Amino acid sequence: MNVRSGIEADEPRPDVLVLGIGNVLWADEGFGVRAVEALHRRWEMPANVSVVDGGTQGVYLLDHVCSAERVVVLDAIDFGFAPGTLHVFRDGEVPEGSATAMSLHQATFQELLSLARVSDRFPARITLIGVQPAVLDDLGGSLSAPVRARLDEAVELAVAELHSWGVDPVPRAAAPGDPLAPDALALDAYEAGRPSAAAACRIGDSRFLDQRRGNA
Repeated sequence: MNVRSGIEADEPRPDVLVLGIGNVLWADEGFGVRAVEALHRRWEMPANVSVVDGGTQGVYLLDHVCSAERVVVLDAIDFGFAPGTLHVFRDGEVPEGSATAMSLHQATFQELLSLARVSDRFPARITLIGVQPAVLDDLGGSLSAPVRARLDEAVELAVAELHSWGVDPVPRAAAPGDPLAPDALALDAYEAGRPSAAAACRIGDSRFLDQRRGNA
């Protein structure tokens, strides 16, 4: 998990959290991480804003969420729309609890919100910006074309939401000196270095599949 903000370690925690969650190893499930990566690369945040690449940390993000007054979440969520569709959920529209399994991650973000609620530490405002995935079972895969095409819009929606809360990000004149992830994991470098589908099986190990079929 990677965090960037304008505060020093001994200062109070920021009251606005921008959180990207997902697994970049599984194609469109990495959308939230890629979106927050793009946001951090293009926009400099005020000191009261923390930008977090939450990856697949699940409930380990509880303290980050509970410490913030307002939270923007970027994620790939399955709400039954056409692949690549972006949807914004605000406050009471954001589902809580595991009965509605919108998150694609093992420990759902909705379960995290339930923990925040029962501990009486729920954010005052929360917005979820989600994309409908097209491809999830491509191990090491890129974002699919319809999902990658929505990255810019997702970043714009996040910035607009911050503006509506009185938070004013500033466009960067140059790349940040503190990237959210190592250079090798940045979107362009990651996709340039991944093997082709012909060179690497992305849906399972063929030796394991042969054993399941009873072959030697």
